[in-house]
Amino acid sequence: MHFMWKLLVVLFGLAIGIQAEMRKPVTETCLYCICEALNGCNATAVCVNGACGIFRITWDQWVDCGRLTIPGDSPLSDDAFTNCANDPICAADTLQSYMAKFGQDCNDDDQEDCYDYGAIHYMGPWNCKEDRPFYYESTFTRCVRNAVQQEEERQKSN
Repeated sequence: MHFMWKLLVVLFGLAIGIQAEMRKPVTETCLYCICEALNGCNATAVCVNGACGIFRITWDQWVDCGRLTIPGDSPLSDDAFTNCANDPICAADTLQSYMAKFGQDCNDDDQEDCYDYGAIHYMGPWNCKEDRPFYYESTFTRCVRNAVQQEEERQKSN
């Protein structure tokens, strides 16, 4: 019985660790709006000025998030960064990890949400209160507002 209790405590601890490790604060809709505002979710441009993939992940963001990799790749591989940043799943996981680590209320509305994540991704966590370029901000805001309206309409029809 004593052994079973210890085993349950260890398993519970692992489960908590796994849940904390898998924290994903950014919704799929928000991820979509981030890539839409950055480049129309264009996956054909692999890397532009050091930012790669549909989310235009930078080397620094990737490193700050623990150097996530695609299955079978090593974080020490020369291609690990570009392989991850150009893989939509690995890139999305990188953004999730980045926001779990650096998420904050950038627009002083007392909540941490998609608007904050869009600002953090584009401007960085230390400059997220600064103005973003018009095209990015207008495209991003329109995308989020449209998604909210669609969700409200869907809830009304149910």
